[in-house]
Amino acid sequence: MSELLEKLPFQGEAVSLLVNPDRETGLEKQPVEEVKLLFTGIAGDCHGGLTRSSDSRMLKQYRRGTTVRNARQVSILSVEELEDIATSMGIPQVKPEWVGANLVTRGIPDLTLLPPSSRLQFPSGAMIAIDIENVPCRYPAALIDKYHPDPKTGFVKSAKNKRGLVGWIEAEGVVRRGDAITIWIPPQRIYPHT
Repeated sequence: MSELLEKLPFQGEAVSLLVNPDRETGLEKQPVEEVKLLFTGIAGDCHGGLTRSSDSRMLKQYRRGTTVRNARQVSILSVEELEDIATSMGIPQVKPEWVGANLVTRGIPDLTLLPPSSRLQFPSGAMIAIDIENVPCRYPAALIDKYHPDPKTGFVKSAKNKRGLVGWIEAEGVVRRGDAITIWIPPQRIYPHT
């Protein structure tokens, strides 16, 4: 697969890195200066692990609680799309820690539209493989409502196609705030039998 990937002619930047070691404390994550990407996920983050239990997003494929490969080790959002969401909601900002972000980028146009199997590569050699778009859900919406109880438009509607991506670690390494991000994308084609 990697020989088919094409390097995009621009780079992004890692502007924020966030972790939460304890899922029981809620969705909010805390900013850090660097993270270690391991095959099991981000060191010290509650979404790590090679496997996870399937949830409501996978009910068409599995019974809830089925053990599956964890392709949701990392949640990736962009500064630009967070600003678009806030504008649509009519609030001053949507903080990345409110929506469970691990990595916030700048300079990758339409981040959420990057196709599955794209790769984000960092100077250390660390690489994140993109699984799929992270569809907006009620959990961040409830947290945002705590800070801004009367938005003009709800989070789920405002964040459609702007909620970012989830992925898994393909190559280990350290990522630091301010690191450049090289983007690799797979060939673009539409499956004709949908």
